[in-house]
Amino acid sequence: MSDSTPDPAHRRRLPGPEHGGGAATVSALALVAVLAGVIWWMVSNDPSAEWISPIGTLAAWALFLPAALAARRIPARHAAAVVLLGSLLLGTAAISAPPATSNDSARYAWDGIVQKAGISPYAHVPADEALRQLRPAWLFQDAGADGTCNTNPFPTGTEATTNMRGGGTLCTAINRPTVPTVYPAVAELYFLAVRLLSGADVGFIAFQLAGLLLSLAVTVALLAFLRRTGRPAHQAVWWAWSPLVALEAINGAHVDALGAALALAAALLLVQGRVLVSGMAFGAAVATKLIPVISAPALLHRRPVRFVAAAVATFAVSYVPYVLASGWAVLGYLPTYLKSEGYDGADSPRFTLLKLVLPTSWAAPAAVVLLLCLALYVWRTTDAARPWDGQVLMVGGTLLIVSPSYPWYALLLLPFVVLGRRYEFTAIAPVLAMMYFTGAEPYGQLVARLGLGAAVVLIAFAAIFRRRSTPGWARPGTP
Repeated sequence: MSDSTPDPAHRRRLPGPEHGGGAATVSALALVAVLAGVIWWMVSNDPSAEWISPIGTLAAWALFLPAALAARRIPARHAAAVVLLGSLLLGTAAISAPPATSNDSARYAWDGIVQKAGISPYAHVPADEALRQLRPAWLFQDAGADGTCNTNPFPTGTEATTNMRGGGTLCTAINRPTVPTVYPAVAELYFLAVRLLSGADVGFIAFQLAGLLLSLAVTVALLAFLRRTGRPAHQAVWWAWSPLVALEAINGAHVDALGAALALAAALLLVQGRVLVSGMAFGAAVATKLIPVISAPALLHRRPVRFVAAAVATFAVSYVPYVLASGWAVLGYLPTYLKSEGYDGADSPRFTLLKLVLPTSWAAPAAVVLLLCLALYVWRTTDAARPWDGQVLMVGGTLLIVSPSYPWYALLLLPFVVLGRRYEFTAIAPVLAMMYFTGAEPYGQLVARLGLGAAVVLIAFAAIFRRRSTPGWARPGTP
């Protein structure tokens, strides 16, 4: 059965209140409430206590799995409402405190403030004294009399900048304040929009609320798709109740949520035959974070020339005002960023699994070859009616091969996990989170190897199970 055909038989299998549906709803919401409590505990505690985040992450994912399984027994007639209610509960917990594990949203806020003043975010670094008058106290503070920053003047941590004019020190919440912004044009437009709505004096909550709205928009889009195709609404919980969404899209307010929402829109629009609009959405997704480009091979099956032309045109148009203002400076910190993050194949946490079997210097070239082969396979085998199956494989495979150790990168993966019902790929998200929290520890490499290896085994086992199971399970389109 294809995803465009309703499945009334499956709906009949869902339990009603007479079969314990009410109890199942209460049980699922109780688990979500406990999960929300864990999220609240994580984000509201002192971020300098480094053990809180990994322990909380493990606890959150341990609670999420039974909650997602319990959701399967929620009566169909109000499953969508329960999914949304759980999402709101988790979102409320996530915005109850400033970002706990990342200060990326501090850069978002600064780029928005600068643009609101009519200045290109690519033209000056945050530490530039020419922009002193724009600095809000919740992002910048002067150093103390001894020339040092307070231990933790900002909830997301402190970046001490010492190469100020005259040899002074600047205390700021912004990551890498001496380099230009790394974010593409649509992300910058998003930063500006949030600042225009909230004002410069509103702190981190502005982007957290924007992240909550984006996460709810994705949830609603997934629920609408599930309803239209006759699939049960509870499947949306793999996005809506995910600890990754609560912690990274909402509390951390990562712009990757916008990229995921636009990439999801591109896939759904393409299946509906709206090629040009789909290409525009995809171009906007790539101009938000660049990472969504890895999901392209699964989208090049239906009028690819029109799709690519629309995507490239949208990407280019979004940059026009910034190129006019800053010229080639729009590249920002990106070229240096890729090298600093270890993507040049040097000794780094990247390409963890490949380094187990190859010399370090071979890891990056081998990754390129593997990704090209994977892209070719996805392009050749993707079903035009189900591009998300290929997108799950392409995005998930890339995360496993490259091992970026930033859990928010997996936000792009989750909507396609829901659409394709490849729930085993969700295991990648907590692994990346644990890599992020333990990367600087002596045992960080061991965590990365064991976690990524376990994820590969789980995904491979699930694939084998589908092939050897009954035809109903083997077909991608069956519930």
